[in-house]
Amino acid sequence: MTIQMLIGYYLVVNLLLFILMGLDKRKSRRDQWRVPEKRLWLLALLGGALGGVMGMKVFRHKTKHSSFKIGMPVLLLIHVLLVGYVVQKLYLG
Repeated sequence: MTIQMLIGYYLVVNLLLFILMGLDKRKSRRDQWRVPEKRLWLLALLGGALGGVMGMKVFRHKTKHSSFKIGMPVLLLIHVLLVGYVVQKLYLG
């Protein structure tokens, strides 16, 4: 896996979660079908935690849920540390 592929993957998964957070907020206001929380968490686990945190702030969505308010930033920190470790080992020797 090249660094460009890694960056591309993270851009896509974070953008997708950010968009889904906005979509879910809009649907919640209109009392429509919602995006399952399991789907939001799955995308966050797969690397989209930054998009989730940004979506929470921009759309003011899921900010009253302790699991999201605490879990998303913690997951983001874990991802940053993990990616930093992998990049260091694979590309910086």
